[in-house]
Amino acid sequence: MKIKEVKGNTFCIDTGRTYIPFYKINDEEIIMLDSGLAKGERQGIEKLLVDNNFKISAIICTHAHVDHIGNNTYFKNKYNCIIAMPTYEAMLCSSIVNLKGYYSMLTLTEIREQFGDMVCETDIMISHKQSYMEVCGIKFDVFHTPGHSAAHICITTPDEVCYLGDALVSYETMRGAKLPYAYIVSEDLKSKNKLYALKCSKYIVAHKGIYENITELIGANLEFYKAISLKVYEVIEDGMTMDRIRSAVTKNFNLRIDTMARYGLIERLLRPYIEYLSETGSLIFQIEDGLIKYWKS
Repeated sequence: MKIKEVKGNTFCIDTGRTYIPFYKINDEEIIMLDSGLAKGERQGIEKLLVDNNFKISAIICTHAHVDHIGNNTYFKNKYNCIIAMPTYEAMLCSSIVNLKGYYSMLTLTEIREQFGDMVCETDIMISHKQSYMEVCGIKFDVFHTPGHSAAHICITTPDEVCYLGDALVSYETMRGAKLPYAYIVSEDLKSKNKLYALKCSKYIVAHKGIYENITELIGANLEFYKAISLKVYEVIEDGMTMDRIRSAVTKNFNLRIDTMARYGLIERLLRPYIEYLSETGSLIFQIEDGLIKYWKS
């Protein structure tokens, strides 16, 4: 892991798989934008903090996914730092029971074992109406981009560096992703289109890049997610149930399902695309013998 300079007091930690930005309040205190994954990243992040004599004063979170908030509670306990997060995302990760509403395919025991690091106490709730927030006396602009998650936000530092979180993915990620995640594909596409309005000096994508201009990247993302939707559509045959669609997509996309966790993951990845295809009129469905079956319109 290493620290990359971005602009002014805005830096990011390169974990190897993600970029985690932070803003330096002074030579010792920092505000992190997301906290990263616990398993595989925490030790390296902590070493960088210690080596640079940094203390975390606050963490502003883009959304409640395990690779973005996995160290929240750990760092809060260690540094007594402030946690800020969009309201809905904060409620989601406030308890294992609330997480069950999202990870519905898993038992509470499985959720605790696999996603227990997500549970955290949020000090500052960010409303869906807010366009900025202040923490530790520092003002950050907030840009709402629901879709990848229900209340995903982008955060702009005082250096006019915008952290996009997962609102966009990099070209490298697009080359390797088989079935990229979006909680609601139609809303995610709308939010990607909204990003054209941003006027910042630099942009940080969590997975994983730093850009001075994102116009082409936005277009590439839009085409990428639409192409994935088309690829899912092409796998479907008339009269398929969701189970049969999942089986066909798993085989066609060369995905792996060998545990209940992987089964639940593929379910969460695939279902939003089926919903998008239904919303756009590409698929219709009806109930036969107690089963939902899909047809191409």
